[in-house]
Amino acid sequence: MRPCDPAGLGRNDGSTATPGRRRPGGAQQAARQGGRALRGEARSYAAARKERTADTDRWLKDLFRTASDGDHVSLVAVGSLGRGELAPGSDLDLVLLHNGRPDVARIADRIWYPVWDSAVNLDHSVRTVEEAVSVARQDLKAVLGLIQARHVAGDAELTRKAREAVLAEWRADSRRRLGELRDAADKRAQVSGELAFLLEPDLKDGRGGLRDVQAMQAVAAAWVASAPGPRAREAYEFILDVRHALHVVTARGTDRLVLQEQDAVAGVLGLLDAEALMRRLAEAGRTISHAFDGTWRTVDRLLSGPAPRGRRPLADGVVEHAGEVVLARGVDPRKDPVLVLRAAAAAADSGLPLAPATVSVLAAQSPPMPVPWPEEARDSLVSILGAGRAAVPVWEELDQAGILVKLLPDWERVRHRPQRNPIHRFTVDRHLIEAAANAASHTREVSRPDLLLIGALLHDVGKGWPGDHSATGEVVVRDIATRIGLPAQDVDTLATVVRHHLLLPETATRRDLDDPVTIEKVAATVGTREVLDLLAALAVADGNATGPAAWNSWKAGLVADLVRRVRSVLAGSPPPKPPTLSADQTALARHGGGAVRVNGGAVTVVAPDRVGLLWSAAGVLSAHRLIVRSASSASAGSTAVIEFSVIPEYGSPPDPATLESDLRLVLAGRLDIEQRLARRARAMRPPRVPVAPPRVTLVDDASATATVVEVRAHDRPGLLWRIGRAFGECGLDVRAARVETLGAEAVDVFYVVDRAGRPLSDAVQRAQVRDQVLAALR
Repeated sequence: MRPCDPAGLGRNDGSTATPGRRRPGGAQQAARQGGRALRGEARSYAAARKERTADTDRWLKDLFRTASDGDHVSLVAVGSLGRGELAPGSDLDLVLLHNGRPDVARIADRIWYPVWDSAVNLDHSVRTVEEAVSVARQDLKAVLGLIQARHVAGDAELTRKAREAVLAEWRADSRRRLGELRDAADKRAQVSGELAFLLEPDLKDGRGGLRDVQAMQAVAAAWVASAPGPRAREAYEFILDVRHALHVVTARGTDRLVLQEQDAVAGVLGLLDAEALMRRLAEAGRTISHAFDGTWRTVDRLLSGPAPRGRRPLADGVVEHAGEVVLARGVDPRKDPVLVLRAAAAAADSGLPLAPATVSVLAAQSPPMPVPWPEEARDSLVSILGAGRAAVPVWEELDQAGILVKLLPDWERVRHRPQRNPIHRFTVDRHLIEAAANAASHTREVSRPDLLLIGALLHDVGKGWPGDHSATGEVVVRDIATRIGLPAQDVDTLATVVRHHLLLPETATRRDLDDPVTIEKVAATVGTREVLDLLAALAVADGNATGPAAWNSWKAGLVADLVRRVRSVLAGSPPPKPPTLSADQTALARHGGGAVRVNGGAVTVVAPDRVGLLWSAAGVLSAHRLIVRSASSASAGSTAVIEFSVIPEYGSPPDPATLESDLRLVLAGRLDIEQRLARRARAMRPPRVPVAPPRVTLVDDASATATVVEVRAHDRPGLLWRIGRAFGECGLDVRAARVETLGAEAVDVFYVVDRAGRPLSDAVQRAQVRDQVLAALR
């Protein structure tokens, strides 16, 4: 049974209450009256801001008329007044433009003093058009204000000249000025943090806040990128509403939404509670951050000159074009439900952004994913997560387009959900993808990196339901794991990991590790070495994704100590049995000779047993652009049978006859497969995303008749061939092998013996094997 859904939990669609407004007793009061938020009034805060702006305009016009005849002088509004967004606590930003009138100081005094008398904060300046242009040329704040300046009173032609001159220079010098604008945005973000994830966000200066939208508007004014779209503008209006309500609640002009004001602000806005408010605010902030990043990608692309022409294949139906991931020509997303994940995996693995137009097409046209998911879809999901840090922007792109909740409906329950706890840096959903990104650097430490990555992504999914999130998460993750097509045994493992993902850090910090009962209980709970290793890696990934208060060297040391102790208790588990031939493989082996059989994604190679057969065959497959997903090798008398599971890198699979011909040539020594693979390697770009270094482990006590060598590495063409060649150079033969590629992670296990058919016992030889394989992987 799924966790229950109490009424209103996490609702983010509450109605917005509207502010009341006192009619000012005099014009001066219009600028200082905050107004009262009254539920049930049929007015929005946006309307209130416009009305407040109009009232202030009327008051300023009256002041201007008493101060000047309006000849060759004008009053210009900038800032929130210029944008028509005057909130109760907003300052007034005014510029008095003139053409050199000698009495301009007197005019200014007759306007500024009444404003000061009204107790409104005033930022003011008096300038000629030339002075205004000169200041804007040097001062970023000044130019941003004048770009959106609005005429209030006096000589409109003077205002027009100043604004057009400033805009002309802004556009002419856009390369330098936009760099300055970007630097300012980066500094704001460093100081104020990211609005969507802060416990007490700065609504104006935080990343994803009001100033970022204003910066995008300035970029649009330079004619370099489009103005913020409807979603970003809607998010901006909501943040303006929150700021307006905050001014009402606090009776002062403040931009930081502190904890003690959040419930009151939520009430004024007609939202359920502070959590509902912060969830909507997180969504708005992330929408703006996403649009902001897209704007700067456009700026970079346009200002860096023409992009290189041509299209480089990345995956089936997916290519790189102009530095972005796009769909190949002629591809119809309506016929391929997996295409959206395949494109995302290609983007994450290459470290490139998904083109916005491509995301829009995929969001609109992708058919529903079959349930359970096909293996390729699940593989693509693991590849996305396995890309580490590069997965985060790709995941955000899918989320912003509404794709994630279609693929994983339960994701909606944690989407933008705040964690009102100072140890947490992120909302629940962002924490999950951050944990998965962290887990990618620990995939060498577990037997099932795919389950580690999926477990990290889903370990806190239970926070979308009431109660103990570990218990509810176990229930939910069973549904999700079944939905994405994991076999029953893996579903059980994943559910166990989610249910007990806090077991190790909590036990390590709250129990006596010298008490045998502590260790025995943990060992009984995890049950297997596989689960223990998954939980250990997840503890590190989860802790680092939470924040510095949640993970430190002290806790890491305690958890590592606990894991070592529990591992010793579990060491009595029997080693895995050596691989054996299936009945079909045994029947095929009776034919002997050399042959290649292709059945969809399965390639069976039968040939006389010889040293190097496995990696020679793997080299032929790689040369034909086939990615080896798994392989098993075994012998039947003098004949070897190797079963490969493969997928084409892109396009259609090669002709089986050509594969068989090349294999025969390799076995006869008439085809230099190394040279062919080297040509492929030279044609490929090195990965843009940093990957964890490879790991080679000689596993003791896993076999009585052979030495088990486990190799972990980032998958790439010809990997298996390189490993096998390294064994051959060490004088070893591979008796059996299990080769798996889980997402972008290769997990290869080889049962090797020396020329006399014995396991490796000499320490020097064992070290040589490890070093030789590592050298082959670099």
